[in-house]
Amino acid sequence: MRIGVPKEIKDNENRIALTPAGVAELFHHGHYLLVEEGAGIGSGFADAEFQAAGAEIVDTHEEVFARAEMIIKVKEPVAAEYPLLREGQVLFTYLHLAAEEALTRALIDSGATAIAYETVQLPDRSLPLLTPMSEVAGRMSIQVGAHYLEKTHGGRGQLLGGVPGVRPSHVAIIGGGVVGTNAAQMALGAGASVTILEKDANRMRYLEEVLHGNLVTLMSNRQTVAEVVSEADLVVGGVLIPGAKAPKVVTADMVRGMRPGAVVVDVAIDQGGCIETAHPTSHSHPTYEVNGVTHYCVTNMPGAVPRTSTFALSNATLPYALRLANRGFVEAVRRDPALAQGVNVHIGRITYAAVAEAFGLPHTPIEDLLSQGVAA
Repeated sequence: MRIGVPKEIKDNENRIALTPAGVAELFHHGHYLLVEEGAGIGSGFADAEFQAAGAEIVDTHEEVFARAEMIIKVKEPVAAEYPLLREGQVLFTYLHLAAEEALTRALIDSGATAIAYETVQLPDRSLPLLTPMSEVAGRMSIQVGAHYLEKTHGGRGQLLGGVPGVRPSHVAIIGGGVVGTNAAQMALGAGASVTILEKDANRMRYLEEVLHGNLVTLMSNRQTVAEVVSEADLVVGGVLIPGAKAPKVVTADMVRGMRPGAVVVDVAIDQGGCIETAHPTSHSHPTYEVNGVTHYCVTNMPGAVPRTSTFALSNATLPYALRLANRGFVEAVRRDPALAQGVNVHIGRITYAAVAEAFGLPHTPIEDLLSQGVAA
């Protein structure tokens, strides 16, 4: 199979979908790799490393898309890339379509097959291709929050962990999943006072077993969220419903009740955000203020630490890329139910229910297309 790895063109997105080691593994299995010139520079990989691994270095973005049967990316295509997608081509990347109607319709019109990393789901409901970036973003949320709590960056002028005789900062984490757990680890390690709001009692029991420090877990409901958010110096939004738009757990009224100089980091922003006052920002313009509260809502947070993120992402996605390349799309999806759940759009049909529901569009399960023999 001819596999294309284009350079990411989203604002300050420095990750690349494959490391040279990943390219070498695919090349070893007999596949032809096309890597765009300079695609790995942001992650610290020179073109020569990809060439040594067996790839052809291609001059232009357009040529990668034109020649490849499967495109492996990091982030969803931006508008300039929509016309480059074509019928029969497989796109394997993060998509977050429930928050991207224009992209969803472009994928439908293209006839391409779009497989989303974030909806590949194992029988235990874990998300193996989303998890590594959720880990990075969760940890980054505390770094970023601590930075913007500094007075020189518009914050309350607080040290996250305080010092002896001075209270630590209070960090409220909405959601106790992968993002929330990693955020809590970092915040507790820095000496902050941490409250995790979660709906699953068993998950809270687990968190109290594995996390140590100044930690409180509370059942998430409108009253407890409002109370905790009003007292927080830093609020981290980490709510996830796989493939669907995130619910608005923190309302505009709750944000209005926060203290001036407090900080909000909405990690769920690539799925629409779980904080009502949040809207997408970029690494070039990462923050804005609402009622004196700094909001950081960058949709590709891990792009700020691309070397770490690229290794973590490629480690997770490479086995699935190999299955797709070795078996072809149809056979790979038939054999792997987890991968089948990753298919969001195929031959002009939406195959992931939450995406169809988000836009009031028809949903056709991928299993139906396979059984009808129209999935080739």
